[in-house]
Amino acid sequence: MTEKILIIDDDLDTLRLVGLMLQKQGFQISAATNGEQGLAKAFEERPDLILLDVMMPEMDGYEVARRLRQNPATISTPILMFTAKTQLDDKVTGFEVGADDYLTKPAHPAELQAHVKALLARSSAKKSGFGTVPREQYGYVIGILEARGGLGVTTLASNLAAALYNRSQADVILAEMTPGQGVLSMELGQPYQKGLNELLEGSSVEITRGKVQAALTAHNSGLKLLLASENPRDVSLNSHVNNYEVLVYRLASQARFIVMDLGVGLPPFVQKVLPLCHEQILVLEGRPNTIQQTKLLIDEIAKLSLDRKGITVVLNNRIRSESQLPWTEVQASLGHSISMTLTPAPELFIQASRLQTPAVLCQPTNITAQQFLKIADLILEREKAR
Repeated sequence: MTEKILIIDDDLDTLRLVGLMLQKQGFQISAATNGEQGLAKAFEERPDLILLDVMMPEMDGYEVARRLRQNPATISTPILMFTAKTQLDDKVTGFEVGADDYLTKPAHPAELQAHVKALLARSSAKKSGFGTVPREQYGYVIGILEARGGLGVTTLASNLAAALYNRSQADVILAEMTPGQGVLSMELGQPYQKGLNELLEGSSVEITRGKVQAALTAHNSGLKLLLASENPRDVSLNSHVNNYEVLVYRLASQARFIVMDLGVGLPPFVQKVLPLCHEQILVLEGRPNTIQQTKLLIDEIAKLSLDRKGITVVLNNRIRSESQLPWTEVQASLGHSISMTLTPAPELFIQASRLQTPAVLCQPTNITAQQFLKIADLILEREKAR
């Protein structure tokens, strides 16, 4: 298959000369004369590589690169910045916003060809076949995490997934992405699963659509489950960062919604996965230490070039206790809006555990179940607007 290269440059001579030169090398060329047009073509055409100028009017190449890296459709697309800006600071900025390589003008055609071919050879997108999947086939990916253990990430993930299925009647995958720390197999009455382990153990090229489908387990709630093992020794598999990236793309091609339990904090695999998500949801409780830890987590997530305003925070009051702060104080202390507060419902969760099903399906009219459904409704609105 002929590889497509998108050239984004306001200099028409560059577009013509570089385009012709790369065409002679057998590449398919697409061109854009400004940043907005370049972004539109990148998201629609899904090129194998983007050749990007820096100095353009209205939207420079740095901003274009930032937006490319914030969109799941182009997060892995190789970017070669090709520009007349030669200062070290310019190059550093280019790499900071997501460029994979940096080449200054003018460059000898042989040098440009070498950079292009090297980038394409290293491209995980090419090796994994992402470039052949139409963007509209990617589902809506939701990543849920917490600043420390025990705040209710798994509970929120399973009930949100069930609520989304209840509201949409579409395919929903609930993925437990924490090897060695799995709890869903016990909570939902599923046998021990090795699917996630097998997907993480091999090379990223081996994570095919069929292999991911085989790793999924059907649950009587209507959800499809990707379950993590319970063996603490398996936690080392979370270091296979490249496999996580491919896995998220494969999951996203098989359901309308993908709800991921990402566990605690920001290990390297979570740093890789979060920018692939359309939604980043944090769970916290109304205690001063947890609020401070969550505030630090939001700051670190923002350093991944993600918009902190787009981070959804859910206050989970797991138990009835006067020691927990009211949501207004939590929000003020956190310095970030709280989208939803979950009220304590221990009896509901005891019943859910006994029935081995998400709590939202046990008593749909329960106030806490209604809160899960309301979160699902908010996500459905944002999913339709994307």
